[in-house]
Amino acid sequence: MTTPAFEDFVPASDCDCPGCAQGRRLGPRPSHRHFGGHPAGRGIVIVAAASAALGAVPPAASAAPGQSPHRQADPGDDGPATPQGAKSPLHGTAAKPGTVPIPATTRTAIINRAKVWVAAKVPYSMTAYWSDGYRQDCSGYVSMAWGLPGNEWTGSLGEFGTKITKEELQPGDILLYHNPDNPESGSHVVIFGGWTDYTHTYYTVYEQTPPHTRTQTTPYPYWNHTDKYVPYRYKGVPAAVADPRAARRAAGAAGPAPHAVPGYPGRGFFRPGAVNDHVTRLGAQLVRRGFGRYYATGPGPRWGEADRRAVEAFQRTQGWRGGAADGYPGPETWRRLFA
Repeated sequence: MTTPAFEDFVPASDCDCPGCAQGRRLGPRPSHRHFGGHPAGRGIVIVAAASAALGAVPPAASAAPGQSPHRQADPGDDGPATPQGAKSPLHGTAAKPGTVPIPATTRTAIINRAKVWVAAKVPYSMTAYWSDGYRQDCSGYVSMAWGLPGNEWTGSLGEFGTKITKEELQPGDILLYHNPDNPESGSHVVIFGGWTDYTHTYYTVYEQTPPHTRTQTTPYPYWNHTDKYVPYRYKGVPAAVADPRAARRAAGAAGPAPHAVPGYPGRGFFRPGAVNDHVTRLGAQLVRRGFGRYYATGPGPRWGEADRRAVEAFQRTQGWRGGAADGYPGPETWRRLFA
């Protein structure tokens, strides 16, 4: 390895540090290269030598001027800043004429796309782009999950959605907080993945936050700025998929539900591994009817042994035994439970 050459730096004539003052008393310095000169010059030389030996620091390792890293908003974290990138096209992809501004998608597709980044543990960055062309910050993550044609930010994502209520939230919807006065102070957006308890106090969140994409149980609407988050539904979700409850209400108005029992969805919704709103509704009714002792934390959308035992206990109070009290709600169990 060849020894790097270093050049002296001539200090300003009015520098008052001891080294420069001594240098002026001694007269002009020789022009050959050496390690003398202003102390700051020697510091630069040392840094240059270290960089040559260790390799340059990647540009992404440093934050842009005036920006602080995104803070992870966990309980007790009331610090500032959620910096994010601005609106931009997909990285490496030029905008195509005639691109549909609001592509159609489904709730299943939105959640599946969100899970891809969770599995890959995509690092958080407001300047870097993942291999799919989307920016690696919170708004880029939602842009990706919704399948938007470009990278949006918290100030523009609302244009692609419709405001809804808490009661209307379904997987694939978002909770958006945009601070128009100071977008870097608290602005954030997350994907709603479904309720985790029957009181609708906690939900599964999908979000892009340091150090990487994550999913976890989160209090509604979020850890902080609880009065700022607004639920939105993506306009590209077909109406029939967006609100299945409306379809059920319409079916109820036209005639009886399956098995001539209003509201009964069918046995398939109450089997091991099933996750749906009907399980939550069933559990909440069982609690109201006095069969909540089987739940450790309250009923939720995932069918489990606690649900089965609670249903079995209700069935036995009806005088049923054997296969008639197997813990799985049929149309008659449903009719009596909700009567």
